[in-house]
Amino acid sequence: MLRQPAVAGSFYPNDPDKLKELIESSFLDDAGVGYVPELNSFDGSDYPINIMVPHAGYQYSGAIASHGYCEIVKNGFPEVFIIISPNHTGFGSEISVFNEGEWITPLGNIEVDSEFANKIIDSSDIASADFSAHLREHSIEVQLPFLQYFSSDFKIVPITMGKQTFVTSNDLANAIFNAANELNKSYCVIASTDLSHFNNQEKANKVDGFVLEDIEEMNEFKLFEEVVQYNITMCGYGPVMTAISLSKRCGKNNSEILAYGTSGDVSGDFTSVVGYASGIFK
Repeated sequence: MLRQPAVAGSFYPNDPDKLKELIESSFLDDAGVGYVPELNSFDGSDYPINIMVPHAGYQYSGAIASHGYCEIVKNGFPEVFIIISPNHTGFGSEISVFNEGEWITPLGNIEVDSEFANKIIDSSDIASADFSAHLREHSIEVQLPFLQYFSSDFKIVPITMGKQTFVTSNDLANAIFNAANELNKSYCVIASTDLSHFNNQEKANKVDGFVLEDIEEMNEFKLFEEVVQYNITMCGYGPVMTAISLSKRCGKNNSEILAYGTSGDVSGDFTSVVGYASGIFK
């Protein structure tokens, strides 16, 4: 299965040179890390180091995303990136795993680690092989050029969560943990999420602050409760809950919010904004 780009030319440029330039400018932006990091060699001693990054158009969230990617670039690339996203399209199953083939971006093709993907499915009570959920979904695709800018020597396991609950996130965390241990492969989970949608800037800062505090406390239970209690329109709380749960299984009990901003910081329109954050679990 060759997965064609769905948002090239809209969320990010179609032209490879312009795409690389935009990625560089994301790192160099005032809201970015301020420099373009160099990829270090991977020794595996600190892995898995998992991250949370946004998935909007690069002009809006690329600078915030650069903080998360800087961390994994500095630590070196593992063999596999497991990229977990929400399901914006409504197609597919509760947990849809793209388990074979390649994903195409303007920077080249990326191979899916079929062995790892199928082992996750085998280790899960919920996950299934499913392509339909991924064909138009943007929130995994936009992560790939950030990785390809630095290297082509990695594989991916794309996973979209159609249902974001304690049950699905815990099941997926268990499945990834067990699959990785059985296969003895190095990996990094990338939890793809934006924060609250279409509040004014003041309210966005307030409600996003609730979930960011929960994430820093590594408290996936409180995160879910506050998303429901305050009707916080964070689209990828399931992937973040999974990343927290999995990290704790791996003895990684610390989290840090690396950067936060909103679309209003870029557009100048603070009446209706989307929140973005990068974080690391280590």
